[in-house]
Amino acid sequence: MTIFRHELRQGRLSLIIWAASIAFLFAVCIFLFPEMKGEMDQVSDVFSAMGNFSAAFGMDQVNFGTLTGFYAIECGNILGLGGALYAAMCGISMLSKEEKGHTAEFLLSHPVSRNSILSGKLAALFLQILVLNTAVLIISLISIYAVGEDIPWKEILLLHLAYVLLQIEIASICFGISAFLRKGSLGVGLGLAIMLYFFNIIANISDSA
Repeated sequence: MTIFRHELRQGRLSLIIWAASIAFLFAVCIFLFPEMKGEMDQVSDVFSAMGNFSAAFGMDQVNFGTLTGFYAIECGNILGLGGALYAAMCGISMLSKEEKGHTAEFLLSHPVSRNSILSGKLAALFLQILVLNTAVLIISLISIYAVGEDIPWKEILLLHLAYVLLQIEIASICFGISAFLRKGSLGVGLGLAIMLYFFNIIANISDSA
């Protein structure tokens, strides 16, 4: 529990900054929706006719003129990329920072097992991801209510659940990679998240990919 609490304290400022930034962008997008709502039908037709570009960002699968479709594309891209970068950043530095800062020897000299160190760090990593997504979800629901739209509970909760699972997966991969890194590792984690984002775009364009 000591390691768990220590990791939460260390990552508190970063968590607040990332959660506030993503939540702010969510609120901006949602508050823009009523202004754009009247023109969305035409915009949706244009996007759906853009071939591979539409498929790359999933705009051929949703109606951009509805709140659900607008939310899935605009807010989904923000949370998809921003959340993935945050998860990768936290995961890739969780173990490697002990080697880089020469604190691994200090940790292992205490009467705690390696398993307890790893499990404490992993639990802190997952909790940070859950807190970030919970904060973003609360702000988005408040914003939707504030603009006078009905909240599509099922679609929004499923969308956010999907992104939580995505972030946990990326964080877990980066956590595993960080065990083999001794020096600066932030670029590796962020690079992996961005690479997977573009792989997803390629997969949307081509079924064979």
